[in-house]
Amino acid sequence: MIPKSGGEHAYFMEAWGRGDEHGFLGPLVAYMFAYIHALALKPTAMAVMSLTIATYLTVPFFGDCEAPETMQKLLALSIILLITGLNCFSVTYAARVQVFFTAAKVVALAVIVIGGVVNLFKGQTEYFRNGFESYDGVNRVTFSNMALALYSGFWSYIGFNSANCVLEEFKDTRDVVYAITVAVPIVTILYVAANASYFTVMSPEEILASPAVAITWADAMLGPVSWIMPLFVATSAFGTANAICFAISRVTHVAARERQLPTLLSFLHVRHSTPSPAVILNGLLCFVITFIGNIRTLMDFMSVLNWLIFGAAAVALLVMRWTRSDLKRPIKIPIFIPVIVAAIAAYLLIAPIVEDPDVYYLYVLLFLLVGFLFYIPFVYFKVTFAFIDYFSIVFQILLEVAPPDGFSKQS
Repeated sequence: MIPKSGGEHAYFMEAWGRGDEHGFLGPLVAYMFAYIHALALKPTAMAVMSLTIATYLTVPFFGDCEAPETMQKLLALSIILLITGLNCFSVTYAARVQVFFTAAKVVALAVIVIGGVVNLFKGQTEYFRNGFESYDGVNRVTFSNMALALYSGFWSYIGFNSANCVLEEFKDTRDVVYAITVAVPIVTILYVAANASYFTVMSPEEILASPAVAITWADAMLGPVSWIMPLFVATSAFGTANAICFAISRVTHVAARERQLPTLLSFLHVRHSTPSPAVILNGLLCFVITFIGNIRTLMDFMSVLNWLIFGAAAVALLVMRWTRSDLKRPIKIPIFIPVIVAAIAAYLLIAPIVEDPDVYYLYVLLFLLVGFLFYIPFVYFKVTFAFIDYFSIVFQILLEVAPPDGFSKQS
């Protein structure tokens, strides 16, 4: 419908930017999306995946003991450096790596699913009978805990919108529709089946206690060849981290092209045609985030921001159904779907805060407030400083980057 890269950024600009005589609301919503994605959401997601890779690569060497945190974080930083370098060097190689590691992910999930099917035929269903029964006698089925559980559950599926981030790089934009239509059901079936397979071997308590669930499952199911599972999971997570880096660099590039982030971030490498300044920024943020947080805290922080964006995107779709009814739509979904998505997003955002407020909700609010305070002078009023142009020229020379075709400093 809107053949532009940047994911939801283009939808927010179109939904609220068109007809905005003061040019405030549309760019503000799009800017906040780019601000959240570029500075928190995707760097956090990539940091989580890098820490996951490090966990699965180190657990086999330490058995029941926990691997040193410093070792895991150094390994995670090495992975971030490798992915950043790959995406700076070549779009083609990054795409080929993605295909290979996606295939490895499917193989790993297939092994787990087949093992679960075998166990079900053997009658190993004891952990399915009382799936929501608390193991310690405390009732934890509350509105708040249900929302938090959905945060973790839905986190596995948030990559469904990554294709929209690189829309301008598709030869035929209709391929995005086909990719999402085919990929989302396949991924959903595989992930649900894999989780069901875990419950044929492990109790809820064992799953919660395990530092690496797939390895615990492999130890019980695969015996002497269980060592292949951490390798499969690590390659799968590497592919996900690479996809995150590939997608977020395009969001940053598009936002900078719209003057909502420093224009240097919209520049491309003169020989490789990669958005290397945006890729490098993402890598640096991943380094910082890896040092300051653990996986659970990062996931909770990221999930709140994710559902804020999903809810806003659903509302934008509803707005455009009336304000941009003239746009050609390759596929037109029933109106009740974005309504349901918006309602779910509101529930997931409000229920935990009302029932069991936590300090990280305050961190999210402060993060959003800082972004808004930066928007007013630097984006809306376009305040700038002479030294910024100087640093931009220096880094343009050091990084061998140049403005993309059609770029105008005054636009």
